[in-house]
Amino acid sequence: MSSDGEEANPGRRRRRRRGRRASGPKAAHTEAAPSTDTPATPRSTQRRHRTTRHGPDRLRTVHETSAGGLVVDGIDGPREEQVAALIGRIDRRGRMLWSLPKGHIEVGETAEQTAIREVAEETGVQGDVLAALGSIDYWFVTDGRRVHKTVHHYLMRFSSGELCDDDVEVTEVAWVPIRELPSRLAYADERKLAVVADELIDRLQADGPAALPPLPVSAPWRRPQTHSRTRRSRDGEHSPDRKNGPGLEP
Repeated sequence: MSSDGEEANPGRRRRRRRGRRASGPKAAHTEAAPSTDTPATPRSTQRRHRTTRHGPDRLRTVHETSAGGLVVDGIDGPREEQVAALIGRIDRRGRMLWSLPKGHIEVGETAEQTAIREVAEETGVQGDVLAALGSIDYWFVTDGRRVHKTVHHYLMRFSSGELCDDDVEVTEVAWVPIRELPSRLAYADERKLAVVADELIDRLQADGPAALPPLPVSAPWRRPQTHSRTRRSRDGEHSPDRKNGPGLEP
């Protein structure tokens, strides 16, 4: 039997009952519901994942060292008769680009020995090292690597041999008048070395070999290195991905 209050206000009774059903045990409801949440990921891991997903791939950096030379025939004679051996290579646009012979320093070689060997291999002529012209360093990207290359250059006196382009990496070789080097060399850093060579030849002819600066100490190379080739494509300059260092005055 219901009370007077309940009979007088049946809507109140229904609301009260509905409220009791809605406020049932939450724990039982939570346990029965299937969970779709994944375990929380630490913020540091989330940041690392975002960086890996959206950031640029890092290129491996390698360091390479080469040596080469400017070998001059007639270095003790009249300046107008002096010529230097250059190598020519065809670039991707079909242009002939002239440069100094050079190559990687191999295990057991000094930089001077490499310069003599590379000149002989790429031009067919032998030369004797007289003085250091300077070093050039630059960066380029090839085969998924950032390469930092340093090239040591030397002034050399021609001693024997004949020009030959048998080297598979060389398209053509030529004797070029010393005075024409600034206009014939394709790359700005090597043109600077030609200016240094001109000054050293003046010293040599004026005061003899004693006037040349002493050769820097060069220890034999102890470890093998990668053999990457610089991609040069701009007319008269370096490729866009190459950053150059200046030639060093002796």
